[in-house]
Amino acid sequence: MKNLNRMSTGLESLDTVIDHLRIGDNVVWQVDDIAGYEAMVLPFVEHSLQTGHKVIYMRFARHAPLLEARPGLTIYRLASSEGFESFATRVHAIITREGRGAYYVFDSLSDLLPAWGSDLMIGNFFMITCPYLFELDTIAYFALMRSQHCYSTVARIRETTQVLFDAYSCGSSPGGDNYYVQPMKVWKRYSPTMFLPHLNKNGIFTPVTSSLDASMLFQHMSRFTEHPRRNLDYWDRLFMEAEDLIAGNADEQARQGMIARLCDFMVTREPRMARLVRDNFTLEDLLDIKSRLIGSGFIGGKTVGLLLSRKILQRDPSMDWAAVLERHDSFYIGADVFYSYLVSNNCWRLRMQQKTPEGYFSAAPVLAEEIINGAFSDDIREQFFQIIEYFGQSPIIVRSSSLLEDAFGNAFAGKYESAFCANQGSPEERYAAFEQAVKRIFAGTMNEDALIYRRQRGLENQDEQMALLVQRVSGANRKQYFFPDIGGVGVSYNTFVWKKGMDPKAGMLRMVFGLGTRAVDRVEGDYPRLIALDDPMSRPFSTMDDLRTFSQHSVDVINTADNTLQTVPFLDLANSDLDIPLDRIAVPDHESTQRLLDYGKPGRRAWVLTFDELLMNSRFTVLMQAMLKRLEQQYDYPVDIEFTVNFTRDADFRINLVQCRPLQTFGQEQQVKLPDESRRADVLFRLEGNFMGGSISQGIDRIIFIEPDAYTNLPLYQKYEVARVVGALNRQIPSRSELPTMLLGPGRWGTTTPSLGVPVRFADISNMTVLGEVASRDGNFMPELSFGTHFFQDLVESRIFFVAIFPWKEGVVYNASWLGGLPSVLSEVAPDRAAFAPVVKVYDVRSFGVRIIADVVKQQLVCLRSERRA
Repeated sequence: MKNLNRMSTGLESLDTVIDHLRIGDNVVWQVDDIAGYEAMVLPFVEHSLQTGHKVIYMRFARHAPLLEARPGLTIYRLASSEGFESFATRVHAIITREGRGAYYVFDSLSDLLPAWGSDLMIGNFFMITCPYLFELDTIAYFALMRSQHCYSTVARIRETTQVLFDAYSCGSSPGGDNYYVQPMKVWKRYSPTMFLPHLNKNGIFTPVTSSLDASMLFQHMSRFTEHPRRNLDYWDRLFMEAEDLIAGNADEQARQGMIARLCDFMVTREPRMARLVRDNFTLEDLLDIKSRLIGSGFIGGKTVGLLLSRKILQRDPSMDWAAVLERHDSFYIGADVFYSYLVSNNCWRLRMQQKTPEGYFSAAPVLAEEIINGAFSDDIREQFFQIIEYFGQSPIIVRSSSLLEDAFGNAFAGKYESAFCANQGSPEERYAAFEQAVKRIFAGTMNEDALIYRRQRGLENQDEQMALLVQRVSGANRKQYFFPDIGGVGVSYNTFVWKKGMDPKAGMLRMVFGLGTRAVDRVEGDYPRLIALDDPMSRPFSTMDDLRTFSQHSVDVINTADNTLQTVPFLDLANSDLDIPLDRIAVPDHESTQRLLDYGKPGRRAWVLTFDELLMNSRFTVLMQAMLKRLEQQYDYPVDIEFTVNFTRDADFRINLVQCRPLQTFGQEQQVKLPDESRRADVLFRLEGNFMGGSISQGIDRIIFIEPDAYTNLPLYQKYEVARVVGALNRQIPSRSELPTMLLGPGRWGTTTPSLGVPVRFADISNMTVLGEVASRDGNFMPELSFGTHFFQDLVESRIFFVAIFPWKEGVVYNASWLGGLPSVLSEVAPDRAAFAPVVKVYDVRSFGVRIIADVVKQQLVCLRSERRA
């Protein structure tokens, strides 16, 4: 009886050699040229179609097509240039759609090398595709060009496939007298001559047993082992070519061509960033980057921004930035390490599930857990250990640097994690902490805010490999603490000027004492120093009481004794013997010092962090403005930077530029006309300054209002539930054009301390049109003018208009009583949340013609109604 599991290659004699193909076989042909592969493909396809099997041709290579359209054959044209993940996802989707029992022919996998730049990724592709084809009872043909792949890639493919052939053309065509086929692996089949080379004569495969034939064959094979580079990874060969160009003093055209190639594989393919790289980097620069790269693949957006910005300043003819900037000695973990980690830890099937619409959110936490529990290869572990040995016990920070991060239009600000490593203890302990930090950042690609961010921008199907940037933390040891003197962010365009006459083009800084975490995040109870670079001493407030309130009270430091990141009260540090330059960063607070004395704390002095001395009596602001303008000029776009400042023993300072990216801004996008004062009774709120979002005139259909007193009186756990109610209402908004919604609430949106505001995540407010923070002295609810933070970037990139309302300030009109007289529709739109009706009010205001109008030039804003509903 015929064994239905046995299938034909289309060549009867070859079927005899290997005891036929079997359902589930992946068949890999290692050949000298594409003609040798085609000679094996055509009889297989012809026999498969004649016997009624469905054949799928995956067409993606530059070589001539192996097959032409005909009945029973389906051709899919794929773009390998889109990147590994997009390509692999498309192939996976096709295989899923075609279902069980289909037969496949793939173009030569070697043709993926110019697109992906690494053998490693071809091995990864085969390792995730082959088992899926096997599972669906298919038969699939693949090809590799001989000597174009490294030993390790061929070994991974040999280990994964069911059938591997070597095919040799010794001076003749594939059908000629000197054409040999040698089975190298045939899964679960054996015969005494199966694994000998077989000479093909007119379709008859005869095992090579004579010394004459064998010597001819081995003479042919020796050609492929003469050159030591032939069995290196394509990636390594490419960089060796670059080194040869430098050693041979190649002309500028050859150098520029190699720069473009290396940029395409290691730096970026985003057109605007790629142009900046080609204009600023030399071939030597790129080889220097490669020398500090772990693995292969792209270095990612954050690393590109760091290296590019420093190179731009280095090339600045108007200033010697080398005398001002700290040097950096960072390492870069290539994006291919991320995908290889997923593949080697059997996470790819989950990854494909997460890429589907139904699994986009539900599969993400499962995948994140698998990533956390995975293991790195011995090779990568060894390279990680070299990083640990290099930095010794200096604190380091492991930072996300994904492909899409810090690009034009997509900052991903705060969406992915950065992890400080205090880096203390034995080498093994330091390595374990470092590896865990890497896994956490890899797993962070699956956090909900990042997934929503990608989906909002239509990026969910694009390659989003996670590269990493490993930096030495800037700062100094002060006994058990390690921190820089100043951490901060800067923007070359100040979208949130707080008084008339300020020039947005002058730029702005946001500075803190200690680690810069408090400059990039909204932190409870703390207010960084805001510096408009055209008016450094101006503040958004005036009195000493305000100065105390709106200042920094806690400092983030690395505790090297406890091996942790720690938050310490500023006054504790100020009254210690840590040699802190208080005269440069703070001013004495005599009134508070007296109060401490009255409370029985003699000898303890109070200070307020202002940075006034640095701002008034040094060239610091001039340098920062020059830096921002130089970068903005070269980017041809506003920029956002992160930096540290450390004071030197000679009373000077050094700046460490640790990040740079294009800044998304709101501008004067339209001309608006503000209504006159005669409409005062119809005003919901009116104010000057304290908003961002450019000039707008926007109608509002729904207002969600969190009642401050009711919220204050809630128990803690219910305050978190209020955030979830807001999130549920946010998800109901089909689009901003269909249901423009304004969200008003007490204090800070997005705080992690519910007593200071509603602890929403970005996912809970992502569909809002206007976000309003209402101050309340009674409830300790205070907005935070947080431009320069990750929260700020979220609002700008999502085009959410922001306003902070201080009802008691002169010139501010705030008419909450009008809203209070309207019926709330919460129980109608969210009946399962009706219990929160006293706290969460939802007002349908479509018939009132509510509109918010803002003029960014005049720094005036009004929200009013134009109709009265009967």
